[in-house]
Amino acid sequence: MRALLELQARDTEADQLRHRRAHLPAAEGLDKLLAELGRLSTALTADEAERDELARRQSDLEGELADTERRQVDLDRRMKSGTVSAARDLQAMADQLASLRRRQSDLEDADLEVLEALEPVEARIATGLSRRLELDAQAGVLRAEIAEAEVDIDASLAAVAAARAAALSGVAPELVAAYERLRHRLGGVGAAPLVGASCGGCHLTLSASELDRISRLPADAVVTCDQCGRILVR
Repeated sequence: MRALLELQARDTEADQLRHRRAHLPAAEGLDKLLAELGRLSTALTADEAERDELARRQSDLEGELADTERRQVDLDRRMKSGTVSAARDLQAMADQLASLRRRQSDLEDADLEVLEALEPVEARIATGLSRRLELDAQAGVLRAEIAEAEVDIDASLAAVAAARAAALSGVAPELVAAYERLRHRLGGVGAAPLVGASCGGCHLTLSASELDRISRLPADAVVTCDQCGRILVR
């Protein structure tokens, strides 16, 4: 029965180690960091799409501006070349030149608006990329910390498994089977010591009559707590 209590101690220790492995502070920190990276990636994708659209618009405007300026140069050269002498034709060309200059002004204003819109977007992208580098570096540190902790815990689990195997060899198979069923049903604790008049598993006090009954049983008799059902080790 003492070996059964040792088996329970090793199982409890293993459960605690597995819980610790599953809830490493560094892993929780990594989860939060990865969530931030996800949000940052979404924001960067949106900003980059906006930047690309503004850049496309800027390219279109600059292309139209170049064409407008070229057409003005051509008109101005023709008007000064003397090849066009009719007043009506010259006036039409002058009106067209004025229209092109107004269009140039409108295009320059639109181009300036795009440039002004691009500035904060590019600033957000630069900040986001810098933050992503920081988060990636922090994630690397946390992953290394997690890996190191897992190696240590796995080594402890291996040692506990060896100790459990030694304890298991001293317990009758039918008692082990009953213990495993109780452990599965009762939150990992299938056997507990009888501490004075109390069960070491549920910590409830046994009645005087139950204690008297237990005291009359053979030393190797399997006794269970009448409150929680766990195997009591006397």
